Amino acid sequence: MIDPKQKAGEEAAGSDAATVVDDAGISRRLPRMNPRLNAYRAGLRRGLIAARIMLTTPSELLGAAMPLAVFIGVLIFMQRGSFDDAPVGLGAMSFPSLIAMSVMFSAVMGIVSILAMDRTNGTLLRSKSVPGGTTGYLVGEIAANAIVAIASSILLLIVGLLIFDELVFSTPGRWLLFAAVLLLGLTTLLAIGAVLGALVNSPKNMGIVLMPMMGLIGISGIFYPLVALPGWLQWIAQSFPLYWFGLGMRASLLPETMASVEVGGSWRIGWVFIVLLAWAIVSLALAPKLLGRMARRESGSAMAARRRDMQQQWGM
Repeated sequence: MIDPKQKAGEEAAGSDAATVVDDAGISRRLPRMNPRLNAYRAGLRRGLIAARIMLTTPSELLGAAMPLAVFIGVLIFMQRGSFDDAPVGLGAMSFPSLIAMSVMFSAVMGIVSILAMDRTNGTLLRSKSVPGGTTGYLVGEIAANAIVAIASSILLLIVGLLIFDELVFSTPGRWLLFAAVLLLGLTTLLAIGAVLGALVNSPKNMGIVLMPMMGLIGISGIFYPLVALPGWLQWIAQSFPLYWFGLGMRASLLPETMASVEVGGSWRIGWVFIVLLAWAIVSLALAPKLLGRMARRESGSAMAARRRDMQQQWGM
């Protein structure tokens, strides 16, 4: 006689179940695992473990906290000045953009550096030996960086609200705007980081990404309003997502009167989401293809060649 519960389970399983016969000759229905879904699950578990390690290891915390502490100290010093008689000091004015810059470094440089190092030390190559291992590895690294970036942003927000009285974050509308801009900006920058990480094949080439990023920070209104720059530099800055990410952060944390010192005299919230979404769509379309090509090209000979190049460069 067939157990009604067993029959119901078989019907619910449908095509996702397979029939096996054990040593006693009893047929059993076992669920079939989707390989891709299983790889994503394994990657998320890997990401949670990696994020927990990064957020609980003293050396990791110190390495992440020291630059941010220095930047906050600079902003406190800048608070003595103001721009064009604005009601908010330069320190508080620049603080929301500091959150955007922190997310950019964590998302872009975090992914680029990890992929470059793991292609050299063989971690990425070893992941190919496990079914779905490369997918799980990539999902895990992206998830870990996303978790760390969100945790860092929340911690920075709390510190900023305690230090700068001019920040306004007391209404649900501002909470929602902050969360929406943060998540969309993080998604965009993680996708860009994955694209760049697939192209940078060695740690010695990370300067190719780092130097343009530092230049972009200088012209994106992070530490000074964009309107103070020449018009052609303003157009260049507005072509990249960092400016719009910072603008969205400022709109969620600064008083409405501060919109007058922005380009066009407004926060342009609609354009914040349009530009960030456009960059996210393009980057998310490119990232899987480039990452897949990167993984397929990984081999023992390629890894050995990268190691030889690094040893020759460093005189080892």
